[in-house]
Amino acid sequence: MAKEMTLLWGSGSPPCWRVMIALEEKNLQGYNHKLLSFEKMEHKSQQVLDLNPRGQLPAFKHGNNILNESYAACLYLENQFKSQGNKLIPDCPAEIALMYQRMFEGLTLGNKMADVIYYNWKVPEGERHDSAVKRNTETLKAEVKMWEGYMQGSGDFLAGKTFSMVDVAIYPVIAYLFRFGLSEEHFPKLAAYYNRLKSRPSIKATWPATWKETPGQEMLKDL
Repeated sequence: MAKEMTLLWGSGSPPCWRVMIALEEKNLQGYNHKLLSFEKMEHKSQQVLDLNPRGQLPAFKHGNNILNESYAACLYLENQFKSQGNKLIPDCPAEIALMYQRMFEGLTLGNKMADVIYYNWKVPEGERHDSAVKRNTETLKAEVKMWEGYMQGSGDFLAGKTFSMVDVAIYPVIAYLFRFGLSEEHFPKLAAYYNRLKSRPSIKATWPATWKETPGQEMLKDL
């Protein structure tokens, strides 16, 4: 089964990472994969464009089925391999509702994070507008505070007492926030969640190699 799968990915990319976590959770090791460099613009190579015309990663293929949206790939894997590996979608309707709600709220968290990180990363300091920096930072701070609140009494995971698809989807985003300096002191519940899941086999096995080799950043330390 896994031999029929191909994943083109970039290290440290939350969308790529969540697909890799899902593959691990479903015991689908042994898939074909290729690590590409964003810095070298390899995500715009013809190999990627043949699978994903947008020239973005991940690019995932199973047999003749192509799924380039990471949420779609993760949900597809759970649907196709329900009886294999760990169950990622609960049976209880209330738990399912909360899981999907949190999953898709996570898209907003990721977008607000990108507004701050990539604006500061890609726009030269002399060309940045203070109003944009302040607005993006305050919006992200409010969003992270909301997620900190979600962890109050929610159990060990983002949607209850069991690891589910929402953790597959959102953990890479939360890890990215802490990678860029989010204060564990300011957000202790999220920090506890982040540190607790570091040792989960699927996450440990797919931890970005580039993160092991280079230090994190402090861009979000004052958030």
